[in-house]
Amino acid sequence: MENIIICRQLTKRYGDVLAVDRVDLNIAQGEVFGLVGPNGAGKTTLIEMIEGLRTPDSGSVTVHGFDPSKKADQLQEMIGVQLQSSSIQPNIKVIEALHLFASFYAQPISNPEALIEQFALQEKAHTAFKKLSGGQKQRVAIALALVNNPQIIFLDELSTGLDPQARRKMWQLIKDINQQGVTVFLTTHYMEEAQHLCNRVGIIDHGRIIAIDTSQNLIHKQGSGSKIRFLLDNGSSSPAEFDRLSSVDYVEQVEDEYVLYSSDSDAALFDLVRLADNKGYRLKNIRTEVSNLDDVFLTLTGKEYRE
Repeated sequence: MENIIICRQLTKRYGDVLAVDRVDLNIAQGEVFGLVGPNGAGKTTLIEMIEGLRTPDSGSVTVHGFDPSKKADQLQEMIGVQLQSSSIQPNIKVIEALHLFASFYAQPISNPEALIEQFALQEKAHTAFKKLSGGQKQRVAIALALVNNPQIIFLDELSTGLDPQARRKMWQLIKDINQQGVTVFLTTHYMEEAQHLCNRVGIIDHGRIIAIDTSQNLIHKQGSGSKIRFLLDNGSSSPAEFDRLSSVDYVEQVEDEYVLYSSDSDAALFDLVRLADNKGYRLKNIRTEVSNLDDVFLTLTGKEYRE
């Protein structure tokens, strides 16, 4: 399919900090693309340059054929943006906000009230924004991003702060939007969200995209196959003892639980049981899990905490 977003060697600095480092990226029309990365990895800076909110220091970006830094007015008519934090007048009513935002565009949708129904906000149409719940505010923010009938919508951390039920409802809304032909570019901290929604996922770290593919391919290429989790009911051991098993790739200890990573879970389980038998260990709560996008993310970006 035609690439609707094209970035070539896109770069942005803030003083000595290289926020985005020579990024090359293609997004196809009709795609749901997810960008994930640790705090401070460059996600928001990258998406804001694509939206035309920040000017690159070097490199190029085109969105539907437009350079955002030179054709901002034309581009804003074609895209919708939900920012990580939106400054919506707290006392404005939901229906008033939709009509106000629609008035900003040359060709808005003919019936903004239809978004009220699409986003299940009928009972809140005449409620002030400040009185909405977190999930309702997020739905309003996305509805406002759609009043100009955009071809591309940018969603920056759309599920942050939502409970699991609200998050699942939000995911279905994004699927519905995409099925209407809208290209979706989202950033997220939730690997499950990226795996569930996105056709492809890009992982960014220290300003560079270090991997990009479908979730399944990333897991196949970068994942460690399977995990075996267990507790020791008696005796003591260390991760190094299990790491010496030939079928185990590496070992973690999370509080009292051991986690063995292996590309051959059957062999690793056999070796673990044999070791436990020889040492007199009693294994407790043993279970196997398949690697997921979380594991890929941690493998590629490390496990240290970042502010």
